[in-house]
Amino acid sequence: MMKATRRLLAAAATLLLLASCATNIAGRSQLMLVSEQSAIAQSKQAYVQTMSKLGSEGKLVSDPALVKRVNTITGRLIAQAVQYRPETAQWEWSVRVIDEPKTVNAWCMAGGRMAIYTGLINKVDPTDDELAQVMAHEISHALLNHTAERMSMAIAAQLGVVATAVATQSQMKTAGAEMLAQLGLMLPNSRQSEAEADRVGIEIAAKAGYDPRAAATLWQKMAKAGGNGPPQFLSTHPSPANRQATLAALAPQMMPYYEKSGPRPSYTLSPTTGEVQGPRPALK
Repeated sequence: MMKATRRLLAAAATLLLLASCATNIAGRSQLMLVSEQSAIAQSKQAYVQTMSKLGSEGKLVSDPALVKRVNTITGRLIAQAVQYRPETAQWEWSVRVIDEPKTVNAWCMAGGRMAIYTGLINKVDPTDDELAQVMAHEISHALLNHTAERMSMAIAAQLGVVATAVATQSQMKTAGAEMLAQLGLMLPNSRQSEAEADRVGIEIAAKAGYDPRAAATLWQKMAKAGGNGPPQFLSTHPSPANRQATLAALAPQMMPYYEKSGPRPSYTLSPTTGEVQGPRPALK
């Protein structure tokens, strides 16, 4: 009976994995047990709840100068993101600045909802070109469908935990099995996803009119702000030194986009809600 159960689990898992793959804009095949639309819907719910809580706590920044700076940079980046994936013009793009001075972070959910923390702005002290690299990188995670991929990998990891427990008749703790699944499956792809977002992000920023050479200087500052950091093997991000070298090598390829003459299209974001306002730039 146990052998039959193991065979059934193995067959079901194989069919599920074979039937659930997609290719992102970087040309890489991704495990997709969760659709992008489902990831967008779940992200929206989480975003609304998070912003509501932060608003009630007084942690959403309203300083006009800072909000204008972030909105202006992000608006130009969104316009280029839509050039990359025209269907994302229908996304509910938005960005908020969160007042958490100790948090050096920024993110973009599936569907284009973003946030950046005052800790990154204050501790890293990025120029506009460097800040554009941060936001372009996060936007690229959404364009590359990394949210749905991470959700899918989490599901696959859970399936692996169940299958391992049945196949070995082990009494191992779930937490231990989950750690093995994370190290064996999730982290390598996470590093690959970060590299993809770096590559797409530096191009989006350059096309939006931001100096691609700032990607390397950003990570010089990130390295100083982050101290020694965790070992690269156990990190979901490449180390600052490796990242800096890779981005510096990419910069010359991106300079023609940056140096191109003419106006840069931009989306207008609300100074109070961070949401896109008014007509959106026409695609070229």
